[in-house]
Amino acid sequence: MKDNIIVRTISRILIPFIQIYSLYVLAHGDLGPGGGFQGGVIIASSIILYVMVFGIEEGRKRVSEKTCDLLNPSGVLIYAGVGVAALLGGGVYLEYAALPIEPAHLASHLGIYGIEIGVFITVSAVMMTIFFETARHGDD
Repeated sequence: MKDNIIVRTISRILIPFIQIYSLYVLAHGDLGPGGGFQGGVIIASSIILYVMVFGIEEGRKRVSEKTCDLLNPSGVLIYAGVGVAALLGGGVYLEYAALPIEPAHLASHLGIYGIEIGVFITVSAVMMTIFFETARHGDD
């Protein structure tokens, strides 16, 4: 697809909107359909589209292997960190109301957002890693 100017131009226009939409899905996941998993899949899909249109070398310039390797555990650590913070606040694991934030309903909202962000990061990084590894092995 490197030679197809129409696909390249349309992709270059659409990818930022796809990524903004993924952030919208992430931000509104606690109130309606969506959340960290769906937002992570959408943003990873935008990166995969970029790689399919512009090539794996260009894609690796945007998202390096080291970046994926750092993001994979980072989301899990954020998720676990919210749970540990609830434990330290005197509650059980992932009891958002026990987070040391006042008032309790704000603690619940922030706890849920923390979890969603952790899932978002992990899902997007794992999907990109799987794609890049599969694409690399396809070249062999």
